[in-house]
Amino acid sequence: MKQLFATVLTTALVMTTTTAFAAESLADLEKAAKAEGTVNSVGMPDSWANWKDTWNDLNTKYGIKHSDTDMSSAQEIAKFLAEKNNASADIGDVGAAFGPVAVKEGVTLPYKPSTWDQVPAWAKDKDGNWALAYTGTIAFIIDKSQVKDEPHSWADLLKGKYKVTIGDVSTAAQAANGVLAATYAMGGNEKNLKPGLEYFAKLAKAGRLSLTDPVIASLEKGEVQVGVVWDFNGLNYRDQIDKTRFDVVIPSDGSITSGYSTIINKYGKHPNAAKWAREYIFSDAGQINLARGYARPIRAEHLTLPDDVKAKLLPNSEYANAHPIADPDAWTKSAKTLPRLWQEQVMINLQQ
Repeated sequence: MKQLFATVLTTALVMTTTTAFAAESLADLEKAAKAEGTVNSVGMPDSWANWKDTWNDLNTKYGIKHSDTDMSSAQEIAKFLAEKNNASADIGDVGAAFGPVAVKEGVTLPYKPSTWDQVPAWAKDKDGNWALAYTGTIAFIIDKSQVKDEPHSWADLLKGKYKVTIGDVSTAAQAANGVLAATYAMGGNEKNLKPGLEYFAKLAKAGRLSLTDPVIASLEKGEVQVGVVWDFNGLNYRDQIDKTRFDVVIPSDGSITSGYSTIINKYGKHPNAAKWAREYIFSDAGQINLARGYARPIRAEHLTLPDDVKAKLLPNSEYANAHPIADPDAWTKSAKTLPRLWQEQVMINLQQ
C-alpha cells in the first residue's frame, strides 16, 4: 500500500478560514490537527463503509481521538445549526443531495484536500464545501440457485421469468433510485419518470414484481430471485451469505450513481482535525479503507487497490453506462411525486 501523502507537495495550500488556526501547508495542518487531538463525527459509524479503519489510522498515526453519533443527513445539518454556539460535532457524512443543503444553511467549512483534482467535477463543490468520498450505483443482485438466465441489463430483466424485488419505493432511497435507473435505461430522465414507471408496470402486470425488502435476511431465505440494490449493499450481502450463490451486476443499458459527501462543521471546535480527517479520507489509504467496506472510492480510477480489496468490488468496466444524476433539482421534485405515481401506475397493476 502506498504511504499516505508520499507524493504530496508539502507546499500545497490549505484554504484559509476564520478558524483558530489558519494552516498554510500540509505540514502545518498536520501539526494543528495533532494539537487539537480530537475529531467528533456524525453519521460516520464504525460499521458503515468501514469508517472504523480510518478512525483507527487517525488515532494510531496522528494521535487524533474520535467519537461518532450516528444520524441521518438532515439531522446532521440540523445539529450543526442548533449547536453553533457550542458545537459537539466537527465533521459529517451526508447523502449527495444534502451537500448543497448544508451550504445553503451556512454550516460548512471549505477545505480542498490535496487529491482534489482527482475528484470528478460532478462529485464536489467548486469551493470545497462538500465532496463525495464514495459512491453507490444501482445494481442487480442475482440468486444463481434460482435464476439460470442471468440478466445483465434492464432489457434482459424484462424478458426473464423470475421475480424482481425492489422494495418500498415510497420510503426507500435505494428503491426510488432503482426506478430512476430504469427510467434512464428506457430513455427518460429526472423530469420524465414515465418510461421507468411503465417498465415496472409491465413487470407488475406479468406478476413478476415483488415489494419485499431486498436485504440480507430475505436474500438468505431465498425470497429474492433478482433484487434491485446499491452495489455496495449487494456486494456486502453476497459475501456475507455465500459468494458462490450470488452475482452482482450493473445493468449495462443504464444505471444511476450517487454517493455520500463529507461536510466540515463551520462551528466545530476541532476544525484542523476535521480538515486532516478529510485529507486522509481522500488519500489513497483512506479511499482503500472505504473500499474495504464495499463502498466505491470516488478516486477509484486513480487507485491501485490491494488484490483482496479489488476482489470485493466490481471492475471499472461494469460502470461504463452508469451516470450521476444529471439534474438534482429536478430529481428532488420528481422524487416527491414518485410515491403517488408509483401507486397509480404500478401498484394498481400489482393488485389486479
